[in-house]
Amino acid sequence: MTRYVVATSAIVLIATLGACKASSPAAPVADGSTAATAASGESRESGMAATAQALNPLATPKDAMLASMKAFRDVRSYHASMRMEGGPEGVMTNEMDFVAPDRYRITMKSRGMEVHNVRIGNDTWMTMNGRTSKVTMPPGTMDQWQDIMHKSQETMDVEAQGRETIDGVPTRKYLIHQTDPKPSDVTVWINSDDLVHQARMQSDYQGTPITTTIRYTRYNDPAITIDPPQ
Repeated sequence: MTRYVVATSAIVLIATLGACKASSPAAPVADGSTAATAASGESRESGMAATAQALNPLATPKDAMLASMKAFRDVRSYHASMRMEGGPEGVMTNEMDFVAPDRYRITMKSRGMEVHNVRIGNDTWMTMNGRTSKVTMPPGTMDQWQDIMHKSQETMDVEAQGRETIDGVPTRKYLIHQTDPKPSDVTVWINSDDLVHQARMQSDYQGTPITTTIRYTRYNDPAITIDPPQ
C-alpha cells in the first residue's frame, strides 16, 4: 500500500500545476487616442482576468485533482482507514499511519485475525500470531509504483461531480477515469485544504465485485510516530 489511494494506494501524486496564460499581443492602433483607449481596455481586461484567476485558479477538474495530489505528496503525516466489502474474505478493514518520507504502519483485520506491518524504507516487519519477521526489498522496488502513478496522472480523465458534506466536512467530489495500467474508476472527495478526505473505488476479484473506501484524517499530526518493532 502506498501514499495516495487510488487503487487503494490511491491517487497519489506528484504533479505540479501550471496555470500561466500567455498574453495576447496588442492589436495595432491608428493614433494616440485609439492607443490610449485600447491600452485602457486591455488594462481593465487584464485586471478582470487576474481577478478571475485569483478566484478560480484551477481551470479544469484535472487541474484540481493534480493540485490535490501535489498537496497530498507534501504532507508530513496522516492516518487512513480502509474498508473493503464484497471480496472472498468478507469485510476487511485496514488502518494505516504514514510519516514522511517513507514510514508506514498498517494493521489489517479480517475474520478475527490481525496482521501488523511496519515499513521503513526498504525494510518491512510483519507481525502475525505473535511472531515478527523482517523482509528487505531490493533498492528501487517502490520506484516501479511511482512510475505507474506518474503515467496514470498523465492519462487520467477527471469529472467534477459537485459538492458533498461528509461527517460535517465540506468537500468537492470528483470522478477519476483511469486507463493505465488498466481501466478503473475512482471517486475522490477533496476537503477545503485541497487534501483527499475520502476515496472510493470499485474493483473485481475473480468475478466478485469489491468496494474499497478509504478515509483520511490527522494530516500533519506530529503525534503520529513510527518505529521498528522491538
